Amino acid sequence: MNAPPVIGGPPSTDRALQRLFLMLFLRGHSSRGLQKQTTPKSIPAKLGLIISVYVLIGLVALAFLRKPVFALSAYLHAMTFMFLGMFIAASAGEILFNKEEGDILLHRPVTARQLLWAKIRVLTQVSLWLAAAFNLCGFFVGIGARDGGWLFPFAHAISTATESLFCVSAVVVVYQLCLRWAGRERLEAIMTTTQVIIAIASVLAGQALPRLMMYADKINFNWNSWWVAIMPPAWFAGFDDAVAGSGAMGSWLLAAVALLATAGTAWLAFSRLAADYAVGLQGMNEAAPTRKRAAGRRRLLDIMIDAPPLRWWLRDPVARASFLLTAAYLWRDRDVKLRVYPGLAPMMVMPVIILLPHGRSGGDLFSTFGISFASVYLGMTAMLGLGLLRYSQQWQAADIFRCAALAGPAQLCHGARRAVLVFLAAPVVLVFAVIVFFIAPNPSFLLMALPGLITLPVFPMVAEAFDPVVPLSQPPESANAANRFVFMMMALLASGVVTGLAYWSSKTGWFGWFLLGETIVCSVIYFLLRQHLDDARWTFVD
Repeated sequence: MNAPPVIGGPPSTDRALQRLFLMLFLRGHSSRGLQKQTTPKSIPAKLGLIISVYVLIGLVALAFLRKPVFALSAYLHAMTFMFLGMFIAASAGEILFNKEEGDILLHRPVTARQLLWAKIRVLTQVSLWLAAAFNLCGFFVGIGARDGGWLFPFAHAISTATESLFCVSAVVVVYQLCLRWAGRERLEAIMTTTQVIIAIASVLAGQALPRLMMYADKINFNWNSWWVAIMPPAWFAGFDDAVAGSGAMGSWLLAAVALLATAGTAWLAFSRLAADYAVGLQGMNEAAPTRKRAAGRRRLLDIMIDAPPLRWWLRDPVARASFLLTAAYLWRDRDVKLRVYPGLAPMMVMPVIILLPHGRSGGDLFSTFGISFASVYLGMTAMLGLGLLRYSQQWQAADIFRCAALAGPAQLCHGARRAVLVFLAAPVVLVFAVIVFFIAPNPSFLLMALPGLITLPVFPMVAEAFDPVVPLSQPPESANAANRFVFMMMALLASGVVTGLAYWSSKTGWFGWFLLGETIVCSVIYFLLRQHLDDARWTFVD
């Protein structure tokens, strides 16, 4: 008996792979709490809140109304470049190199190039949604630009899509070059370092051009401003200005660079270096040899916790164990490192961006308001790091915490918070102090960093007290970047209030009394939140 013919033929392998990876992005790899009626069916449903936030942030483009097209486009593309770079840096490692998928796909008749194309399409599709959300207002502002018109939305849509493809392709090329030069043995360490560098570079590139626009009504590419050509956002801004703006020769040259750079990186990523991706994907499933520690030799971490002041700080055995567990994951686990360090890199570099452009000529405003704001901003580093440490690929193992003789998650949260303060916040504060010491007009202005240091223990305690989740206990797909972003914006608002009060008190001679009052208020808030966390009890899970 003949089988009935299949209408339309068999489904395409490429389309099936793309649907598979898009479904994994929307639903995740875990089945805990998964319900058919609540599972996201589309990218807007998955990222609805963060897309709405990006639309609101994009309203800043209204400040460029009646400005030249190049100035508007430079701002839009610079911020888009930063947002996409941060998203791709945080997502590319998990999407491109997932250990579990090799057991299912590598023995099937699917080429490495097909896998790579399917994943790139998903990354590009999500990037286009984020870019479109941020640029929504800019499409209409460009119509009313000084030299703009109705052609601007079409030109800007093409340049934004091209920029998204360039960002994704560039990240893939960087990974493939690391695989080719470093080899499989060092793949995991290279991936972490690469994502951190990509995140930092995206923030720096996204912030440089808009800051220059603050000092010039119009910056274009010519012999006197050759440095514009080394900034990728300027390439795509040149495309907008060439097609829908002034049409200057320099803008046409920048547009040509944008198209050639995008075509070149896409060709390298999808054709020339595709074989290196297959090697890296296979290498993820091979066990690397472990180093044997010499007999009688203690680990550095054990020595640290047995010496003051950590020995005094970690008297509770549960908090001590949680501290060790969190530190071990921060140092060794690939999944946690790929999530935490690229996510924190933009937060760590932003205080430097706040300070460096002004240098020694920044005047009193730099010395007081700038240093104080940057120091308070550092407190969010610990809060964000603690939030990112809640998620792990081995989240099922955290159920053992509920089997232990613990009334609640308090001591586990205390240990994780202390590990974040020691291994993430303390190094950042030290680097920040060194930068301020060398670029501030007077070393005495280091005192302006004290308001931020006083708030540093409070920010992570706020995150734990309002959502007492033990470390490494949540599946990665349950991470809600939108909610985290909104929470960070609220913390940033609080930081601005503290900074404003610190600046006012320094100008009126009340700085010492302000520090005393801030210390008292932060101490009261800290102990109240700690008591609330200590009273928390375990909740049931599905």
